[in-house]
Amino acid sequence: MIEVLSADRCISCDICVEVCPTDVFDRVAGSPPVVARMDDCQSCYQCEAYCPAEAIFVAPMRDPVAEGSSWRDEAHLVATGELGSYRVTLGWRRGASQFVRPSSPGTGAGTSGSGDSTTAPTSRSGP
Repeated sequence: MIEVLSADRCISCDICVEVCPTDVFDRVAGSPPVVARMDDCQSCYQCEAYCPAEAIFVAPMRDPVAEGSSWRDEAHLVATGELGSYRVTLGWRRGASQFVRPSSPGTGAGTSGSGDSTTAPTSRSGP
């Protein structure tokens, strides 16, 4: 479920509105979109993956997490690197035009794009 949509990071590009297969978001002129139909969220991660500002966090849960969960705490998600981590796991970096290819095992191949060699988390830890 979508647990955080950071108003501070959001650039109001509405890409999340466009990529959501279940029409969870509503556009708001001049402001970040709103999560209008949370019950329709399938936790597909498309909104988080395509958000160039890394402003969305989708918890790997079918239902919303409990009130007070660290997965709803934007400051905690930023501090632990969870906000935007799905893009890193996919090999994407901040900015829609930057893509990093993973190194091939044993080849020592580098990366293209940002040149950032940050190791991506393989899964999300619990709340």
